[in-house]
Amino acid sequence: MTVVDDRIAMADVDTERLDEWFERLERMPVPEGFRVEIVGGNVHMTPQRDTHWGIIRRIVRPVEDRFGMDVTVFSDVRIDFPGHENGFCPDVAKLRDGAEKDDTGHWRHQDVEFVAEVISEGTATNDYGPKKAAYALAEVPLYLIADPYQGRCFVYTNPKNGDYVTRTKVDFGDDVDLTDTVLGLTLRTDAFPRD
Repeated sequence: MTVVDDRIAMADVDTERLDEWFERLERMPVPEGFRVEIVGGNVHMTPQRDTHWGIIRRIVRPVEDRFGMDVTVFSDVRIDFPGHENGFCPDVAKLRDGAEKDDTGHWRHQDVEFVAEVISEGTATNDYGPKKAAYALAEVPLYLIADPYQGRCFVYTNPKNGDYVTRTKVDFGDDVDLTDTVLGLTLRTDAFPRD
């Protein structure tokens, strides 16, 4: 088995169980304005705040400007990642050109080129911990964390052996240079709101 085969097998193991979980969650009275995802088999519900959405918009817009309105980029859409029951709904995910859903109707983690997560108080440990590890294991080339509590971004690149080799810290107000990444752009953070 190759590394790619291993990655595919890891993601496929829990798909049916995750489908079952998400179907149950859709029938539950989840309060409006909450995002639900499964991290390591645990259900997390996070309220969406205006600060959160303001940062997401300021990340998505430059991606659309760079790649056009037909780019496959979205927010809060389920993608199953390697590991134990990881049905993530990234704040921002960009898929490679030509990406298509699999036979079960899910987007494939193998097609994800970029993920951004905006930190929420209650789920920060997921974004810095198990989600970062799952993105690295899935070999997502570019992972960005925007942390409105610290007022900075963390850029992770070069995934290898389930971790990111390179981490760059950029304070809000400074530009995030992503020109040498799959995005090929500079992200301005001077208008990122803070908590």
